[in-house]
Amino acid sequence: MADSIPEAAIRAIIEAGRRMAERNWVPATAGNISVRLGSGRVAITRSGFHKAHLTAEAVMAVDLEGVAEDPSLRPSAETGLHCGAYRAFPEARAVVHGHSIANTVLSRRAGDSIRLEGYELLKAFPGLQTHEAAIELPVLDNDQDIARLQAEVEARWARMAPPVLPGYLIRGHGVYVWGPDMDAALARLEGLEFMLACEMANLSLN
Repeated sequence: MADSIPEAAIRAIIEAGRRMAERNWVPATAGNISVRLGSGRVAITRSGFHKAHLTAEAVMAVDLEGVAEDPSLRPSAETGLHCGAYRAFPEARAVVHGHSIANTVLSRRAGDSIRLEGYELLKAFPGLQTHEAAIELPVLDNDQDIARLQAEVEARWARMAPPVLPGYLIRGHGVYVWGPDMDAALARLEGLEFMLACEMANLSLN
């Protein structure tokens, strides 16, 4: 229930939804946003709410397995992917998921990853101190079975050299990014979306 969730967490989720909606990254009721609360709890957006118009009633609490504290409320269908990031990365305190045009189009064209290199905004990600760097952004096939999809995500993480990049794409569906707080998660999302938009613009020039 919203009254059991700290007001600061609710405000962070509402503001993140507004910022993402302003950039057209969460059209209609797409996307989801969460904050780790501690003690094995997560605050996450409920299913079916437009992210531009979130209120406290649009936020609910689940445990780290995605089980709702209030069984009368329905969390986002992809709650398991948020919880998977929190279970795997103790430093993760916020997860954001958006559906931009760039990440949707490019992920449909990509193989197992999208290479991003030479961008100043690579420095938004941990361990990258210069634009003279490159990342392989994982791309995973979409799957309506969220537990199975999360298992694929974890298998990909296991194959990545540390530190694991705090983000990935689901083909034709959207991006997941996390950070040590909501501001960091949003900064990483904004940096990534800028680079993906540049990659898509470059395609139109070729």
